[in-house]
Amino acid sequence: MKISELMEIRFFRFLLTGGLNTGITYALYLILLSVLPYTWAYSISYVCGIVFAFVMSRFLVFKEHQGIKSILLFPLVYVAQYVLGMFVVWFWVKQLSLPEYLAPLAAIILSLPLTYVLTKLVFVKPGAITR
Repeated sequence: MKISELMEIRFFRFLLTGGLNTGITYALYLILLSVLPYTWAYSISYVCGIVFAFVMSRFLVFKEHQGIKSILLFPLVYVAQYVLGMFVVWFWVKQLSLPEYLAPLAAIILSLPLTYVLTKLVFVKPGAITR
């Protein structure tokens, strides 16, 4: 399969932009971790990731929206992801005693399916044919 054909698949675009977002927000997390506690570093980098994700989801991944509904509901997707992610980060660090710098990666991996499904519901109009 060619790259151009892959770019026609929404889930592929979601993974691609999510990977870019992960790289950017993870780098920001590591920078902030040097001066802030992990909970603050995670929270700040997370909010920056929401803004980036909205722009990418709106204009590249789904290429459509439901008007004001998308704008209002999109942050709720990331509230759900944040709650799940913060639990994973906390569990990773405090319960499993694993390195703080790896905690956000575990949170992303575990929350990815939830995020895709909820984001698709926010941007894609009901009954739309999707690929």
